Amino acid sequence: MIGKSTASNIIKETCCAIWDVLHGVVMSKPSKEEWLKIAEVFSQTCNFPNCVGALDGKHIRVIKPKMSGSRFFNYKKFFLVVLFAVSDANYCFRYIDIGSYGSSSDSAVFSHSDFGHLLNRNALDLPGDTALPGTTDPALPFVFVGDEAFALGEHLMRPYSSRGLSLERRIFNYRLTRARRVVECAFGILSNKWRFLHSPINLKLENAISAVKAACVLHNFVRQRDGFNFEDSLEHSMERSNFTGVRGNRHGATIRDKFADYFMSPEGEVPWQLQAI
Repeated sequence: MIGKSTASNIIKETCCAIWDVLHGVVMSKPSKEEWLKIAEVFSQTCNFPNCVGALDGKHIRVIKPKMSGSRFFNYKKFFLVVLFAVSDANYCFRYIDIGSYGSSSDSAVFSHSDFGHLLNRNALDLPGDTALPGTTDPALPFVFVGDEAFALGEHLMRPYSSRGLSLERRIFNYRLTRARRVVECAFGILSNKWRFLHSPINLKLENAISAVKAACVLHNFVRQRDGFNFEDSLEHSMERSNFTGVRGNRHGATIRDKFADYFMSPEGEVPWQLQAI
């Protein structure tokens, strides 16, 4: 039998050690060549070329942190923190941010994260604009895909508004959803393997955050060790974080329209897309 404080220190030190050792090995910032490999897998498995990642945020339920007031209290009456993640098409996390207030929206978490700052400053070492497969023009940027909570931009695609959609826009939304779902799968695999995520984490806030970070790098380690052929799942108990619609910019809208045109062209269509919408 060991004391509560001793157990707490063991958990904290172990989780911190796991993160420190594995983070640089299984979740390091991709190089330009690695981004190209990520994009190739997205194109082959999700039929979305020039895509280098899928974004999403999930709620991690925690026991109420001391002296926290309502900062970690969300609209569903839970205390929680937000796990923001970027996943590749092999369901590995390429970036995570954990610890934002439960009342924060995906867009707010993203804009304040290191990843958001790097993307906005074009500091992620993404490859240069490239023509889509089967075409020579126009050259389009490499992009991340997210849902309506994220702002449309040069390197960030989101769906068209669901009102009065043309066939072309419905097809684009379907193709984007196929790519974006990989981050949902990644969350599902994570929570179903590390099952402490299924219920409120009964640890001090800093220890809870360390435990989640350790689980994320272990998730990548196990996937890279065991390969990517076992059955994946979209089922998980983590709540989606707050939806807050944000506007994008005109340049992003133009790029989205060009992707939509491509997905309707003979070079970019897939045979089943009309039946899928």
